[in-house]
Amino acid sequence: MTKIAVAKGDGIGPEIMDAVLSIFEAAKVPLEYQFVDMGKWVFDKGYSNGMTPEAQQAIESLGILFKGPMETPKGKGVKSVNVTARKTWNTYANKRTFQTLHGVDTVFSKAGIPIDITIVRENIEDTYGGIEHMLTNDVALSRRFITRPGSLQVIKYAFEMAKKKGARRITCGHKANIMKLTDGLFLEVFYEVAKEYPELQSDDVIVDDLCMKLVIKPNLFDVVVLTNLQGDIVSDLCAGLVGGLGFAPSANIGDHISIFEAVHGTAPDITGKNIANPTALLLSGFGMLRHLGLMETAAMIENALLYTLESGQHTGDFGDKNTPSLNTTEFAAAIIANFGKTPHHNPKPILDNHYVTPTNFKLERNPMLESIDNNEEFIVGVDMFIESNEQPNWVAEKCLKHTMGLFKLITISNRGTQVWPTGSVFTNLVNQYRVRFESIGNVPVTQTDILELYRLLMVDFKICSTELLNMWGDKKAYSLAQGQ
Repeated sequence: MTKIAVAKGDGIGPEIMDAVLSIFEAAKVPLEYQFVDMGKWVFDKGYSNGMTPEAQQAIESLGILFKGPMETPKGKGVKSVNVTARKTWNTYANKRTFQTLHGVDTVFSKAGIPIDITIVRENIEDTYGGIEHMLTNDVALSRRFITRPGSLQVIKYAFEMAKKKGARRITCGHKANIMKLTDGLFLEVFYEVAKEYPELQSDDVIVDDLCMKLVIKPNLFDVVVLTNLQGDIVSDLCAGLVGGLGFAPSANIGDHISIFEAVHGTAPDITGKNIANPTALLLSGFGMLRHLGLMETAAMIENALLYTLESGQHTGDFGDKNTPSLNTTEFAAAIIANFGKTPHHNPKPILDNHYVTPTNFKLERNPMLESIDNNEEFIVGVDMFIESNEQPNWVAEKCLKHTMGLFKLITISNRGTQVWPTGSVFTNLVNQYRVRFESIGNVPVTQTDILELYRLLMVDFKICSTELLNMWGDKKAYSLAQGQ
């Protein structure tokens, strides 16, 4: 008997969780549940991360969390408990599988176009770090972190999962044509890992083109791996292809802890009415069962669900409106009544169980992820982000006074577009510039040199932020301004 942590969630969460657990109980799933306190009501009690210390301790000792949808209070300056949980426990790979479900009508099912897409989304980094600052009253900055070790974790997982799935193709969605360093790093790691899997067709597509292709010919794609924000958007798009978020399961996979949850929200408008659709959470539960090696059990219950959908039984949010809808409890009972039955379309193979008990572990310190780089690293300049409502030439005139004979003023940009030494009077400006200083002859400079430049510049400007211009060997570790 494997023990897991269960958080019922907010809104419709308790109703759909009770329905799913009743199905598991009827199927004699060998799981024991420890219910933990997470969600909005925990925020309201003063726990800023949305979970009690006892809940965190239980999840960290058990290694598996099965959770319902949770609400983050609005306007209280708190972070989403869902994002906090994924990041705290380093569940770096968010896997969402989208398949045609017969009985759930969509444009594609009516056209006879089958869909079987797995989106693997990086789950920790990107803009979801939530690191934001107001540089001026008019200018907000969000820092976007893409790391080599973090990219390697999720991309390696995606390839391993694709191999086990028997996928024909794995695609990297990206925006490396614009974000050459961040998305460029993610894409670079993708092709480094691809060399280890020659049996898989590996390719890449710009994310906007990917979205267009998904809504035209979704059957072209198999496994797609993306960065966090892009993966979040694309996975919800794919949910729309198969009937909506009510049919979108989610698994958050980490080395030590994994979280299985429905993607959809808490649906407060129908809370307490016993009419919510538990399918997404049930599908997420199948992923959890297979993660624990309960292959036969997962397939038996999933076939019963597929048979139920094929037979036209449905909750009120989908299906034939000319037939009566079932409430949450009745829908769960219908699935239980169909145990042992096989759907006509896409039955799941009955594989043997091979129990996998989550490893009991105790970490003494935080793991440090770091790749080895043998290139020489040195500083050749700095970007100073300054506040000013003056014209570019006036900003340049002041900056040129402070080059110390060590730096040269290379470019001034505004919102990423160069406005000095060349530019256009038609470029609209905001009151924050990026001023780039590079060392004369690209000779290495020290942080002390940068601090002295900072000290001189702050006589004329408020300096909002700085970024060093690094070189790795002969490779620039910074981007050019648009128009530079």
